Amino acid sequence: MRIRKLFKFENAHIVRNCSSERCKHSIHGHSYQIELILEATRLDHGQMVYDFGLLKSSIKDIIDSFDHAICFWNKDDPEYIAACKKFSARWISLPVSPSAEQFSRVIFFWAQEILAQTQMQNGEADVSVYSVIAHETATGYAQCFADDVANVQMGKLILEDFEFSEQVRSEWHDPELYAKLIRGERFTNPSVTMQVQAGNRDVE
Repeated sequence: MRIRKLFKFENAHIVRNCSSERCKHSIHGHSYQIELILEATRLDHGQMVYDFGLLKSSIKDIIDSFDHAICFWNKDDPEYIAACKKFSARWISLPVSPSAEQFSRVIFFWAQEILAQTQMQNGEADVSVYSVIAHETATGYAQCFADDVANVQMGKLILEDFEFSEQVRSEWHDPELYAKLIRGERFTNPSVTMQVQAGNRDVE
């Protein structure tokens, strides 16, 4: 069974070494739509793969980091990187170039890492990311699967290789979100009380 959650953000970047002269030399932006598709082989106590409300916390925060931010490849020109950090309060340093393809890989990677470190509370089982689709324009998107995330030929993804500006981190519900992810700390979903129609009993 699979479910889909849509996220939106506005982002600016330069995509170095691409074919388009405008895109590889000039800062430009897109209105992105991100489809996060989760899957599981069983349903939780609420008969769901994963409650959509749970995606409004850590996963939403980390994806929302892109919104009204400038992203740059950490191998770009040091002067350009310094200018991005100086003149934008919201920025993200990536270990890969900020193309739609890499956005789909990065978001898949982040979401999967968060789910792997989440303590489930409502009978969720084997919930995983099936795919991420990053719509860069109305007519073009990139789609990522697990094999793409693991493919080092597309660039190795390591948690410690990402950097978020202070402004981005301050807007998360938990400013220590990414630090906790790196440290391997557990994220705990809200506890749930099940109400079962069996003699009007409430079962924890």
